[in-house]
Amino acid sequence: MGGDTDDGGQVRQAGDCGHRAVPHPGDIRIEAWAACREHCLAEAVLAMVECFADLSGVRPTAVDQVWLAEASDDDLLASLLDEVIFRLEAYGQVPVDVEADEADGGLDVRLAVTGVADVVITGAVPRAVAWDELRIGPDPYGWSCAVRVDA
Repeated sequence: MGGDTDDGGQVRQAGDCGHRAVPHPGDIRIEAWAACREHCLAEAVLAMVECFADLSGVRPTAVDQVWLAEASDDDLLASLLDEVIFRLEAYGQVPVDVEADEADGGLDVRLAVTGVADVVITGAVPRAVAWDELRIGPDPYGWSCAVRVDA
């Protein structure tokens, strides 16, 4: 999967994937991009996680599967990020890799996770997805999304 590819002002190319954090007062704002919707959603998860945890050298200890019912693209983005926040709060799980595929009228997501104790916490932990600045959709290079996460 991709990683933080802050382009430093370089032009994005068709098929590129990546994510980055964008300065935003008092919370976390992430942007992600990929060739397709499913990969863009996976990049958004990694962007959110990397805003509060250093995943360098961390290996997953389990793989969890999540199925999300088909919904609008905005709803899928919010639901997936909410699921990650829930798993962090309820089970202490942090995704270190993510794969998402369209399947059976929904979204099949595989989260390779590790325990929160196995990562170095580097920032504020996300608490909720904000709907007011959430967007996801096709763009000239594939798909992109942006979302603000309360921390």
